Amino acid sequence: MKAEDSGVDLETALDMAEAALDRGESDTTLEICERVLATFGEHPGALFLAAEAHRELRDLEAAEDCYRRVVHIQPDHAPSWSGLAGALFDQLRFDEAFPYVSRAIRLDATHPDAYWWRGLLRERRGDFTGSDRDIRRAHRLDPTFPKRVPLDDETLEAVVEECVQAMHPSIQEYLKQVTILAEDIPEEDVLAGWDPPMPPAEILGYFTGSSLMDRTLDNPWSNLPSAIVLYRRNLERIADDRERMLEELRITVMHEVGHYLGLDEDDLTERGLD
Repeated sequence: MKAEDSGVDLETALDMAEAALDRGESDTTLEICERVLATFGEHPGALFLAAEAHRELRDLEAAEDCYRRVVHIQPDHAPSWSGLAGALFDQLRFDEAFPYVSRAIRLDATHPDAYWWRGLLRERRGDFTGSDRDIRRAHRLDPTFPKRVPLDDETLEAVVEECVQAMHPSIQEYLKQVTILAEDIPEEDVLAGWDPPMPPAEILGYFTGSSLMDRTLDNPWSNLPSAIVLYRRNLERIADDRERMLEELRITVMHEVGHYLGLDEDDLTERGLD
């Protein structure tokens, strides 16, 4: 049987869609999957690849829909249960996600993605010991998942001080008005400030308050103290290598200081601080 508009068979089309996804060409993957689904109906392989592509494009609701369609057809497909849990996690639907990731592990106890998502879900519940155990298991099963590199208070404070001392004295003076602190994980209300929400495991730091550019005498609220928050556990998972992790910490500090100074994301990208 041939796909009517492409002249290739089903397996070749799915291989093409997967290859495009591996190259980071998610739009191409979706185009191929849409042709396959139009020709062959609800094919679980095409639906799964479409779900993965939607995830890459941050269309979480579309990804969730595709994963659910896969498990309706093929209820023993562990990667789709795990992917569904991940899509819900990034939508901040943590309690809803947990049963799905547990089901993925029951179906396949060697599936690294499932342990990764369960580790992140346990972290949201404050079970850091269980989270670390799952993160290590995911790394052992698939080393592309980063293992946690501990970041103690002394090291974090030393890197922050190093960053501040590298700045112009005038900026150092302004930074005396800013509190720089560390929290284990981001609060849900912070994550919900983006649309779609910021993925809970990806945000490394956050500036809250008014930038120097926004402060005016007409608005006393704009002169309230500002703060930079660094998210320790996300930083600890950013890389397997300690030096790279510390470099990411430096970039994060400079990035958030940039927001305090009034730079937007494009400005920060131009300065290599994205």
